[in-house]
Formats: sequence, structure tokens, C-alpha cells
Amino acid sequence: MTMDMICEFVPYGEPFDPHPETIVLDVGMKTVPGVIDHHHPEAEPECTASLIAKHPELVLDHLSQFRSRAPGESLPPLRIITHRLPDFDSLASIFLTLKLLETGQVDPSLQKIARYTRMVDSASLPKEIELSATPYSILRALFSGAKKEEAEINQDRLAEGLRFMRFLYGKSEEGYEITENRRLFSGIDRYERAMRKVENDYFQYLGDLGRAEKILLDLPLSDRTGRRRLDGLIVRNPTSFLLKEWSRRDYVQSSLGRGFSLLITSFGGRRYILGVDPEMRVNLRGLGGILNQKEEEKREAEDKPLAHRWYEGNCPFFDYRIIDSPQDGTVLEHKDIIACLWAFSRSLP
Repeated sequence: MTMDMICEFVPYGEPFDPHPETIVLDVGMKTVPGVIDHHHPEAEPECTASLIAKHPELVLDHLSQFRSRAPGESLPPLRIITHRLPDFDSLASIFLTLKLLETGQVDPSLQKIARYTRMVDSASLPKEIELSATPYSILRALFSGAKKEEAEINQDRLAEGLRFMRFLYGKSEEGYEITENRRLFSGIDRYERAMRKVENDYFQYLGDLGRAEKILLDLPLSDRTGRRRLDGLIVRNPTSFLLKEWSRRDYVQSSLGRGFSLLITSFGGRRYILGVDPEMRVNLRGLGGILNQKEEEKREAEDKPLAHRWYEGNCPFFDYRIIDSPQDGTVLEHKDIIACLWAFSRSLP
């Protein structure tokens, strides 16, 4: 089945209600027919792609007219809304939606893509996986280094991402394993170049590591009371697009020999992301509230409006393991953010 499609890209965290002939994916702040998102407290502990695989009725019931049209009947374009700079989960979700409308079922290959996407989106790729031979890293390599305007980057990512998902689906149908498989991408120039780009990115990581600040601190355990000491890494304006993956696998240069389980990255001094390795079973619950309080106080002192807040990772899927600065950037200085992190760690019981 072929259909016309219009894709719109919106800011992260924007709320939506269901609308006819429209599907909202990986954004929207609810999980209902027509709006499928996991970034809200009531969501199941799934990514958007795995939500679709688990509950295909969220797509099929809302877009039933695209499944039951009579021969020759014309329909308006399917309107797809996702977040700006679409990532693996949003692109896999779009692909699953289109495939569901085509076939009406979640077949084993779609299940495989959904399971892999869930692993990617939760930052839980097994550390023994060869990064240059796994789909996540290859797609990141294909996206890295773009110098165009954002609107054009969004469209390029959509086209490249859907082509990549079709490729993975086709190979899965042929019986290939997709989680880690160099043979899958061998002989295809664009994918071989991407694999080499991933391999070369390790040296970018070493450069980032050389100018990073290494710290040791305690974070609260997620599943019980208590704390765990971790290696942390603070990197300003990283050049490695797989910094998170390399740092978590760095058993040699992390003092505890478990990799850098906490990563703090800043971009242009306006955006900060803090994240912890799910394998460590710790979280940052409470730190987001501290940062939001400081943000509000400083904006009030500078007479600047508080339009957006720090994202605290307060959904079951992330379980407070990730914190992201406000969409319009933070007014806090680097030293303020690091001071909040230390204060949070020292206040643990």
C-alpha cells in the first residue's frame, strides 16, 4: 500500500491531543490512540517503538480509514508528528506505523526492530557489542557532521532513517541477526563508510577524554535504599558522537574499572545533559528539582521568563536516569550545575 505522508517536527516534550488522520510519535506526553509517547509518568516502561509493537491498536484503531479504504478511494495525506532531530526511536516508530498500516500486524521482524530500539533508547546496548557493527552506531554515523539548516536536517534524517529501517527489516526477513552483524553492512559503500566513521570516532573520544574532568561521587540506588560510588566524566562540547558508549566501556581509564557510569556533557554552555548507566542501578532522582529551583531563582534575579524547565527523566522507562536542560537553554553557569550535582550527592543518606 502506498500513501501520501506529511511529517512535522516539533520541540521535545510538546503535548498533543489525538486528531483525525494524524499520528503523533515519540512526543505528545500521553499514550492513547493517535498519540504514542513514553516521556510521561503514566507511561509503561517502554520506548515508543516497543509501545507500538505491544499495542498496535494505538495505531490501527486511530487510523482505521487508511486500512479499510475501497479500491480507487482517495484519502488525505497521513500526517505524522515527531520531535525535531528524529532519533532511532522516533524513526523506528514511524517505520512500524507505516508497516502496520500496510500489513495490519506486528510480525517477527517488526518485533525484532522494536526490541532492539528499546535497548537503544534505554542506553542498554550490551558492552560486549562491537559498536561499529550495530545499527544504532551506524545510523548515528550517517547523521553526524550535518552542516545544513535544521529543517533540512530533519527531512534528511527522516529519509535516511526510513531507508535504514527498511534495510534492517528486509535483512531480518532474510533471517539475519540485526543486533550486531558486520556481514549485514559489508559490501554496501554508505554503510561501510559509516562503520569506518564509528571506528575513527574512538579517537575523537580519546581527545574528549584528554580534556575532560574525571570525578568520583555517590548516587542513590534505584531499587533499594543506599548509594553507590561511580566514576563520572564531565565533557564540554564533545566531538565524539558516541561519547556515551565509549565512556561506559572504558574500563581502563575509569578509576573503579567499571567505565564512566555518569556522563555530564555541555553544548555551547547552554545545553547540559546528565545521564547514568542503567547497568549501575542508580538514578538522579531529586537533582532535577534542585536544578529547577536554581534556574527559577536566577531567572527571577535576571528578570528572565521561565518558559521551560529541566527535564528530570520522570517516566518509568528512564526512571530519573537522565536530566536535560530547558529547551531554551539554561541561564545557570557551568560551576552552578556542577555545584548542584555535588550538593545532591553529599545530601544522600
